[in-house]
Amino acid sequence: MNEVKVGSTIPAFTLPDQNGNLFDINTVIGKKNLVIYFYPKDDTPGCTAQACAFRDQFEVFSDADAVIVGISSQSVKSHKEFAEKHRLSFTLLSDEGNKIRKLFGVPTNLFGLLPGRVTYVTDKSGKVIYTFNSQLQTEKHVDEALRILKEVKSEE
Repeated sequence: MNEVKVGSTIPAFTLPDQNGNLFDINTVIGKKNLVIYFYPKDDTPGCTAQACAFRDQFEVFSDADAVIVGISSQSVKSHKEFAEKHRLSFTLLSDEGNKIRKLFGVPTNLFGLLPGRVTYVTDKSGKVIYTFNSQLQTEKHVDEALRILKEVKSEE
């Protein structure tokens, strides 16, 4: 299984977002930095804390010219309810069957029972400049992604 890591170019993919529209990653590559985060499940305590932390820093990510994309295996309907309940202002993609999770090589945790929580930060060319893998430090995903994007911005 291929694993997307620092230095890799992210694979092209298209998935439905929380509004049922198809989101093609190629429409962002070349224009924006990307923060793609895979998370286990909508509306669980850790995933909610993480999503709300991304939401609360949305403006800062925008200032860093970055698009936030959350990906998990729940349905479009589940994502829509999650986004509306927590006023999430970014894209959630439905990866039913975990095809994209597998494409990225995101590991599972807890004896393979729980889908992993991994964040990928890419530059505008789609090259991965940072990854962060932690099931429990949910909000650190946001802090680390912002730290890296600020470094990128200062180099531009």
